[in-house]
Amino acid sequence: MVDKVLSEQGAGSISTTAIRIRESGIERRARFRGLAEPLSLLVALAVLIGVFSLLNERFLTASNFQNVLTQSAIPLIVAVGATLVILLGSIDLSVEGVMGATGMTWILLSANSRGGVDLGPWAWVIALGVALVLGVASGLIFTALKVPSFIVTLGMWYVGLGIATMLYGTDLLPRLEDEGLKGWTSTITFGLPNSFWVALLVIGLGILLLRNTRIGRVTLAIGNSETIVRSAGLPAFRVKVAVFAIAALLSGLGGILATVQLDIGSPTVGSGVLFIVIPAVVIGGTHLGGGKGGILRTVLGVFLLTILNNGLILSGVESSYQSAVTGAILVAAIVFAAWSQRDRLQVAK
Repeated sequence: MVDKVLSEQGAGSISTTAIRIRESGIERRARFRGLAEPLSLLVALAVLIGVFSLLNERFLTASNFQNVLTQSAIPLIVAVGATLVILLGSIDLSVEGVMGATGMTWILLSANSRGGVDLGPWAWVIALGVALVLGVASGLIFTALKVPSFIVTLGMWYVGLGIATMLYGTDLLPRLEDEGLKGWTSTITFGLPNSFWVALLVIGLGILLLRNTRIGRVTLAIGNSETIVRSAGLPAFRVKVAVFAIAALLSGLGGILATVQLDIGSPTVGSGVLFIVIPAVVIGGTHLGGGKGGILRTVLGVFLLTILNNGLILSGVESSYQSAVTGAILVAAIVFAAWSQRDRLQVAK
């Protein structure tokens, strides 16, 4: 009997040890994946920089470096909001429509070639208010009516585009006439373009929001399991609406800065931004299913795509081929960056 008890105790001890070894192995693999994904992006960036610097000697110049920062600033701002939405397990396709509506509202309420009123700082408040309304509307329809975010935000894209088109009307292009703002986005301050300083501020605030606030923690929790969040009594409804509102505000800010950069108002001021933002978030390692990822990873994704586009132009690739080359490299980059999470990738809700 004693031998039997000892034998059972020994088996239990072996079983417990095996479980601990297995858990330790899982933790090590998780840590490795967490390091491998950003490292793979850094390797891809280094490869692109090396290839393009060989193809064109102007690529590694200081002026082109500043061009890359200016080109990446607006996508970075918009991508912070897109990252928060995808961390929920949702998606926001309204980016370009919100940018157009906000940009047109802002320029028509600022000093422009059409005349009218010049509200100064209030033009920023009202224009961002338009973006906020569109974002809250998307969040409420998605959350309260349980319409998939893909459908809601796709529709809101066209709502924003429609607002921008109506504001544009049939008159001449509204040109920015505020001399203090003309060229402001690309003006260099302490070695960096002004628009990039704004992007750095937004990135910093986004990281603080995600890591140190209740909204950020609940956002990650919803992405992992909304059922558990609701059963714990956490404010899932309010947080989801708030995240869509924040994303729209950042898209609106991007729309205003893009309008300043162009010096003219246009309903399509955000054209092409969505194609950079969503792939950048995914390439950066944020899971489409939500719950895992981060803003710093998205920053790497934005830089990868911006450097790719910049390098293709400097390398003399014809515009008719640039989209095809960009798309092919984009698919390869996504596969390379997301390979370690392929078994866990989910379709966005």
